[in-house]
Amino acid sequence: QVQLVESGGGLVTPGGSLRLSCAASGSIFSINDMGWYRQAPGKQRELVATIPTGGLTNYADSVKGRFTISRDNAKNTVYLQMDSLKPEDTAVYYCHAQVITGWTRRSDYWGQGTLVTVSS
Repeated sequence: QVQLVESGGGLVTPGGSLRLSCAASGSIFSINDMGWYRQAPGKQRELVATIPTGGLTNYADSVKGRFTISRDNAKNTVYLQMDSLKPEDTAVYYCHAQVITGWTRRSDYWGQGTLVTVSS
């Protein structure tokens, strides 16, 4: 089984920073894409940022210039550095990973989510 565990969420004032991390563990051959998604109250889940194995990144327009996604392949971990946080960034943030778990098996996994609250 593969498990994704997120950490780093919490309460921060506008303009502050948080760093989220997500570590994958279990029966893993390798990991392709990793990313972060978020869901605010009453809204649909949306993409925040993704990063493939090669390191090329993709960001939602709303977070470009403020958030930075990175990964440590040796640790099977993806990070999201969030700077200049705004109240509209408040959401549950979910980690995602496309994991190679067998000879020909590729599956998508999700973390349980970590809450980020930006408020004064």
